[in-house]
Amino acid sequence: MMKTVRLLSSWLMCASLAACVMGPQFTPPTADTPPAFDAGQKLATGQTVSLAADPPDQAWWHEFKDPELDALEDRTRTGNLDLQAGMLRIVEARTQVLVARAQGLPSLKGTASYNREQLGAAGILKAQGGTFGGTTLSPGLVSAITAPINLYQVGFDASWELDLFGKVSRSVEAAKAQSDEAVESRNDMLVSLEAEVAQTYLQLRAAQLLKSITVGLIAEEQGVLDLTINRQQHGLAEQGDVESARAQVATLRAHLPEYEQNISVSRHALAVLMGQNPEALQAELEATAALPAVPREIPAGIPSTLARRRPDIRKAEATLHAATAQVGVSVASMYPDISLTGSFGLRNTASNYLFNWSSKFYSAGPSVSVPLFQGGALIGNVKIAKAEAGVAALDYRKTVLAALQEVEDALVSLDQDAARVVALNDTVDANQRALDIERHSYQVGLTSYISVLNLELQTNQAKVQLAQASLSEVTDVVKLYKALGGGWES
Repeated sequence: MMKTVRLLSSWLMCASLAACVMGPQFTPPTADTPPAFDAGQKLATGQTVSLAADPPDQAWWHEFKDPELDALEDRTRTGNLDLQAGMLRIVEARTQVLVARAQGLPSLKGTASYNREQLGAAGILKAQGGTFGGTTLSPGLVSAITAPINLYQVGFDASWELDLFGKVSRSVEAAKAQSDEAVESRNDMLVSLEAEVAQTYLQLRAAQLLKSITVGLIAEEQGVLDLTINRQQHGLAEQGDVESARAQVATLRAHLPEYEQNISVSRHALAVLMGQNPEALQAELEATAALPAVPREIPAGIPSTLARRRPDIRKAEATLHAATAQVGVSVASMYPDISLTGSFGLRNTASNYLFNWSSKFYSAGPSVSVPLFQGGALIGNVKIAKAEAGVAALDYRKTVLAALQEVEDALVSLDQDAARVVALNDTVDANQRALDIERHSYQVGLTSYISVLNLELQTNQAKVQLAQASLSEVTDVVKLYKALGGGWES
């Protein structure tokens, strides 16, 4: 027994010295990024929004200074069902690491059995005429030999596949990379979710703003309608002017259902994103609030740090790592599998003597499995693994380029929408001054209602455009923060 143990120890030492890992070593890729964002340099020279070199805040939505948005984001991070499912996928992926690591550890199992066996000796003895070795057997001995027997057995079986060529090591490496991939998938989901919550909330506030503007315009136009009716009754205005004023009031009222619908849809979406009933936020978001203002300065960082911040790029890197490790797994599969196996147990035909030491049996020794001919399957698997690693490398590069494009597009949109908001503010102010003058002239009979109506239409349209442009500008900020990859680090 001691000799066997020494032999096993010698095998283990040799295996440890000979062990090697097949396949390429993974090196984290370097993202090819410009020194600065091109559109960001143009935005930094503007008068509305400027960029800072600091990285984005983890909780970037705090920049809007809106407590309600802060609360919605926090509750969504804990209540969203997709995020909870993402956490379970992380648990699953990390468990797969343990499963892969277990393939390189010794396995031990206990066995116990009972069998009643008939050996078939009676037929052999009859074929030999009841003799064995020239000696005639007595009937009692023949009966004892041919009778069924009970066989009791307990023991242990052990095996250990030696990872001489790194197949298990590469499998564990791939499983760890896939676990990192699951983590970054959850982080990417979180970034998108936070941006979706912010955008939906801003859409709700914009719809409330448009509704408030429309209600105010209806009140103004109702005053104009009352004045026109009074002037018509005194012969100072035509019936057509009255109908035109009445149509203007009706047109404004026709927009209210659309805004109400947008408010309800946005409120329902926010509640579901939080994992709640669609009407759960009705009381909380019933009151109208202002559309959050755009921050005057946005920390955007620099392009070289984008690859470390954005979860989708980190996920692409983890995918590349897993694919590279799989190349090693496929290469190692072409080499022999060497296992150490052994068994020890007790066996007897009588249960009361089963645990007697003289009933022991054991076996120990190595086994080798060499792939001699697989019809090209093993070489094909290596080629497939290398091709998949190549695709993963290209996907990584594509993800980096897409990230840079998203940031540049968001910066351009923010720059142009900010300029549009400034221009529309000037337009609304100028139209409102002209409208006030024209209404006063109409009241004293110095101008026709057609002039007033034209200015009213222009002013109302400009106010709606300003509200929509303000929504676009603040939404551009959300898109920029999402493109920068902020919001997952905590």
